[in-house]
Amino acid sequence: MLRAHVVLDKQAVIAPVRRRTFGSFVEHLGRCVYTGIYEPGHPSANDDGFRMDVVELVRELGSTTIRYPGGNFVSGFRWEDSVGPREKRPVRRDPAWHSLESNQVGLDEFAKWLKLTDAELMLAVNVATRGILPALDLLEYANHPSGTALSDLRIANGTPDPHNVRMWCLGNEMDGPWQTGFMTAEDYGKVAARTAAAMKMADKDLELVVCGSSGSGMPTFGDWERTVLEHSYDHVDYVSCHAYYQELDGDLGSFLASALDMDFFIDAVIATADHVGHKKRSTKKIDISFDEWNVWYLKEHQESGEAGHEWRHAPRQLEDVYTVADAVVVGNLLMTLLKRGDRVASASLAQLVNVIAPIMTEPGGPAWRQTTFHPFSITSRLAAGEVIRPVIEAPVYITARHGEASVIDAVATVDEDRAAVFLVNRDLARTARVTVDVRSLGPVRVVEALTLADPDVYAKNTLAEQQRVVPRPNPGANVSGGVLTVELPPVSWTAIALGQASGH
Repeated sequence: MLRAHVVLDKQAVIAPVRRRTFGSFVEHLGRCVYTGIYEPGHPSANDDGFRMDVVELVRELGSTTIRYPGGNFVSGFRWEDSVGPREKRPVRRDPAWHSLESNQVGLDEFAKWLKLTDAELMLAVNVATRGILPALDLLEYANHPSGTALSDLRIANGTPDPHNVRMWCLGNEMDGPWQTGFMTAEDYGKVAARTAAAMKMADKDLELVVCGSSGSGMPTFGDWERTVLEHSYDHVDYVSCHAYYQELDGDLGSFLASALDMDFFIDAVIATADHVGHKKRSTKKIDISFDEWNVWYLKEHQESGEAGHEWRHAPRQLEDVYTVADAVVVGNLLMTLLKRGDRVASASLAQLVNVIAPIMTEPGGPAWRQTTFHPFSITSRLAAGEVIRPVIEAPVYITARHGEASVIDAVATVDEDRAAVFLVNRDLARTARVTVDVRSLGPVRVVEALTLADPDVYAKNTLAEQQRVVPRPNPGANVSGGVLTVELPPVSWTAIALGQASGH
């Protein structure tokens, strides 16, 4: 049995728990919107056509912000198509995903859906194939109370109150050749700066996200951020990061250590942003919006050619079915985002329903939780207060992709009367007995301990077996003498909620 020790110091505060860390992403792609969140005629659908079984799962997931409407989709999108009487909305081709868009769900409908989920809207504008004026028009339509042409149009369309969108993305993955209208860093930096400046002339309190690299493996990584921020630094608030991970060539050990790459990515972007800020003699800090992250078996989708040659409405695309190992990685990536809360101000698990998503649906049928649903929903529910930096003493192993990795990873959050400890065991075969020094938290007891694991690390939840993998109580977790002791099965993710001990 492996042994590891973790020390928690209540004074070793990294940052407050940022609720926007628990964001998600809805793109007009595949079945995310149509037969995902929206399916008129479904037994659970409300009068607006939204699947209430999905709404309940989104609420349970704990998503706090939703980035919309893309993604690659936004780079060919005319926002005006998606408002007004549905019968007059045009059907358009979406070149990003080679499908047809009916525009039956648009900004006003999506904002109405968001109210059901208690989530905040994070809106992306098309800077790839349109320009500054359409972005300003969308801002006026979305946020101006009344008395202008576009705000009155929104009211006439049945939405009297402004959407009051605070966070806006200036395009999507503009460094990627797959992006409709992709640009060089020089060209994008200039258009992003002009668009941001114009939007802030309309509302100086907007929070604007400029596109960073689509991944740390991009050939322009680092130079892209530097060039873009040299143009836009004074006008934007965040730079985006996107990262997807998958097991490659049977190398499970490297896959389980994917969080190391995410940490490297964050470090590099912060260093670049701060370098530009120092050059400009600026007192402002640019934070990170990690607004796409997940496990995605992209290589398999690219090889399958699933898009086909026909233009279809809401085809099944990118519907990864996730394993226990995938869920452990997702839980670990979320732990890393919490640890980097000093500079990661927002994050979006991509995506929310059906498309590389924690929630799956069947048209006319059920909705269910994928394995990856559980670490996200539990962390969102338990993490509160401040993130504290753990000191971890654990064995290490060597990965082919990320170098040396600790077998055990951990992070903790502390609030006034409760705390939470999140742990991962990356070992492929051995159980780990982990002791956690919690004396700095005062007298505490275990309120809840849940572990996600399975003898088959590739076990999945499917339509036929929707609860094959669920978190189970970890009865061995206990606190004695100021030390929390817990056993972690191989390839597992664990969350432990601590409360004040009785009598204190």
